[in-house]
Amino acid sequence: MTIALLVPGPFATISGGYNYDRRLVEGLRALGETVEVVELAGRHPLPDAAAEAAARTALDRLPAEVRIVIDGLGLPAFAPLADALVARRAVALIHHPTALEGRAERREALRAIEAALLPRLARLIATSGLTARRLAADFGVEPARVGVVEPGTDPAPRARGSGGPGIALLSVGTLIPRKGHDVLLRALARLSDLDWRLTIAGAARDADCAAALRAQAEAPELAGRVTFAGEVEGAALEALYDGADAFVLASNWEGYGMALAEALARGLPAAVTSGGALAELLPLEAGAVSPPGDVVSLSKALRRLIFDHELRAEMAEAAWAAGQRLPRWADRAAAFRAELEQAG
Repeated sequence: MTIALLVPGPFATISGGYNYDRRLVEGLRALGETVEVVELAGRHPLPDAAAEAAARTALDRLPAEVRIVIDGLGLPAFAPLADALVARRAVALIHHPTALEGRAERREALRAIEAALLPRLARLIATSGLTARRLAADFGVEPARVGVVEPGTDPAPRARGSGGPGIALLSVGTLIPRKGHDVLLRALARLSDLDWRLTIAGAARDADCAAALRAQAEAPELAGRVTFAGEVEGAALEALYDGADAFVLASNWEGYGMALAEALARGLPAAVTSGGALAELLPLEAGAVSPPGDVVSLSKALRRLIFDHELRAEMAEAAWAAGQRLPRWADRAAAFRAELEQAG
């Protein structure tokens, strides 16, 4: 099988979605498949003229026998080419519908595009069962045409923790509104009587959001306790997980929650929101789940996690056990290939 993955460039972007794509490409090639990565220029997901031109050029130059897979982040740029996608039996890889984030007018524009396009594609491959269900319920996609291939994890050593004093909290996610870092900071500001420090690892993809978060972190209740580590990967990210005592994430929505999965794979207890698939990924005994945007609930969960050493130790044991049950990257490419074969 010859596969072309069409994705907004640069393909080396650090994020959960791009990491998923890169691991799939690596795995498919290891299985003997020919995979070409086509980077799409222009603005995504709400496309500009350059994005639509890049989509047309990419589609025109791919031979008829190539299996086309379009990352959902770039899919809206192909809206004017819907008939061609149907004829080519194109497949979409959906981390989460793009209509779930951004300003209201942007969300509505993307929802209209996705509602018109998604039901017509030969197959959609979602990265979680929750996302698959949303595609059927919210976008009119036939459930039989949606497959699920969850992200994998690599075997990892158990996190050793900070060793004190205090508790080291880690949050991994780009500095964009959807990640809810502002909610997390507001929740932690209520815990100035406890000994904690927070590291947020993630690129500043939204300059206004990043500036607001940095200003928020200068409040008296937070000053000196919050570190913005920026875009971190490889050994540096491994070191952050290893040195953490707990993982925290206050997202409004996650299609899966790869950062949480990585935390569980290292035995870190967690306090997260029920935004998207996070609540399905985190066992109740391994942490605490609060409603998205609920500062009071998240603050109470964090207080217990930080203050109660015995509870945190019990949650860590449950997190480690849950992490060992997660899918591994070793079989994800084979599962993805099987989904592609169902597209006909």
